[in-house]
Amino acid sequence: MLRSVKKKVMKIDRLIAGVAFIAALAVSPTWAQTRPAGTPTQTRPAAPATATPTGPQTSSAVPESKIALIYSEAFLDPKTGIARFNSLLGTLNREFQPRQTELQGLQQKVQQLTDEIDKTKSVAEPRALQQKVDQLEQMKKDFQRKGEDAQSAYNRRRNEIFAPLQEDIGKALEAFAKQRGINVIIDGSQVPLVYAAESIDVTRAFINDFNSKNPATASVTPPE
Repeated sequence: MLRSVKKKVMKIDRLIAGVAFIAALAVSPTWAQTRPAGTPTQTRPAAPATATPTGPQTSSAVPESKIALIYSEAFLDPKTGIARFNSLLGTLNREFQPRQTELQGLQQKVQQLTDEIDKTKSVAEPRALQQKVDQLEQMKKDFQRKGEDAQSAYNRRRNEIFAPLQEDIGKALEAFAKQRGINVIIDGSQVPLVYAAESIDVTRAFINDFNSKNPATASVTPPE
C-alpha cells in the first residue's frame, strides 16, 4: 500500500510584513527541518532495493520497496516552488490589505497620542491630561480588538483558500509515486534525518510535475 504525505503535506503558516498583530500569517509552515548534509535536490528516486533476509528462510516473499524523499518546505519558495501557492498568497494578502492599512493608521495614532502625553504630562492641566490618557486607553482597546478580529478573519480565509491546494498536492503526490513505482515517500521537512542519499530526493521532480499540470492562475472563490 502506498504511504504518502497526502494528509500531512502542507500546513500553511508563514509570516508576512505588517503591524505586529497580523504578523502570523499564511505562510511559515511547520516545514522547518533542513536537509541533512550531503542531500542536495535530485530529480530521480533511488533504484529499488531488495531486502536480504538475515534470519531463517521462510516461504513468504520479502516485498521489494522503493523509498523516495521530499522536502515540502521547498513548495513555498517564491521562485522555484509551487506556483499556485505564491499566486494564492498574493490573492490573500491583497484581500486583507485594506484592514492592514487601517490598523497601521490606528497604530500610528496611538503612538502620536502617547508621545503627546509624554511631552506634556509635566505641564498639562491634570483634568485635560487625564482625558487624553483615557482617550489613549480606548484607542489601544480598539486597536487590539480590531487586530484580533482581523487576525481571526485572516486565518479563516487562509484555510479556505489553501485547503483545495493542500488536497491537490496530496493527490498529486500519490499519483506521482504510483507512476514511478514508489512505495513510500518521506517528508524530510517533517521527519528528522541523519543521512539520505541524494538520489532519492524527488522534490524538484515533483514540483516541476505539479506546476506543469496545475497553472498558477487557478481561480479563487471570493469571500462570502
